Amino acid sequence: MTQFVIAAVVIGLLVLGGALWPLWRRTPGVAFGLLAALGVCTFALYRIVGEPQGLEPQAAQAPATLDIAVTRLKDELQRNPQAAEGWQLLGRALTAQGKAPEARDAFDRAAKLLPDDADALVEAAQARSLADPQRRIDDASLAMLEHALQVQPTQQRARWFLGVARRQRGQAAQAAATWEPLLAQVDASTANSLREQINAARSEAGQPPLKAEPPAAITPGAGVAVEVALDPDFAARVRLRGDATIFVIARMPGGPPMPVAVQKHTLQDLPLHITLSDADSPMPTMKLSALKDVELIARLSNSGDAQRSEGDLESTPVRVALPSKAPVKLVLGAKQP
Repeated sequence: MTQFVIAAVVIGLLVLGGALWPLWRRTPGVAFGLLAALGVCTFALYRIVGEPQGLEPQAAQAPATLDIAVTRLKDELQRNPQAAEGWQLLGRALTAQGKAPEARDAFDRAAKLLPDDADALVEAAQARSLADPQRRIDDASLAMLEHALQVQPTQQRARWFLGVARRQRGQAAQAAATWEPLLAQVDASTANSLREQINAARSEAGQPPLKAEPPAAITPGAGVAVEVALDPDFAARVRLRGDATIFVIARMPGGPPMPVAVQKHTLQDLPLHITLSDADSPMPTMKLSALKDVELIARLSNSGDAQRSEGDLESTPVRVALPSKAPVKLVLGAKQP
């Protein structure tokens, strides 16, 4: 059991390392949070399938490579074949190794152990498609996707892959109808590309294209007006490049450093008169409109990166209650109070 826990940690870190490294460079707080969540999930998995008494010093050596970790995990699953999360972890590791057929089999085992888990069903269906030379979604995968949507009608990946399966079968009209509910669930940029796929399927079926939705208007209270200027005394003393990057950021007061809304401009755009809203949110789970108050800041970035670095210039943070009735003024280079 100890080897299962160690292998799980190592596999998770090795598989996620490549994906988290760019995120760590841009927003280390988010990356650290994801790693912490991985640790919590691993501990929870251990509590499910093992007991602390099973830890032995001689077995507590972390495997040096992903191959060794996978071997240990396979050995542990031979002893504990009912550990569904272990099969999922093995499937992800094998996918990272490019072993699609083996990954398919691992995800199939997990799906059989979790027959009503929508995420497990979708993961298994996707793995079966990746293992197929033509990337086709077979009948078994189709059944998994249909059941996943029955269990969880808002499962976006299940709906997407189900539409793909129907289009592969020449059912263009059904594919378009399957995808259309996703338009109300995704952000604006994703909706635009999704609408193209839907209209291509509708064209194949001899149906007229969907009309593009007009941009949503910002309703009163849904955004906050911000004015950004450069302090004239500071501008006279310091020589700045006109293409230097300016970030206007709204964040949760006293909360994580990740912005709930952000816009990127250049120094030559100053003075700025903008409105931050939900449309500027970098994360769909954290919206400006969900906050009662917000902290606003403007940052002149030397690197052009939204993550704060040495030498960046920031305005004095301003905390305001939402909805804000008057524009919030931020001044770069002003003396701090």
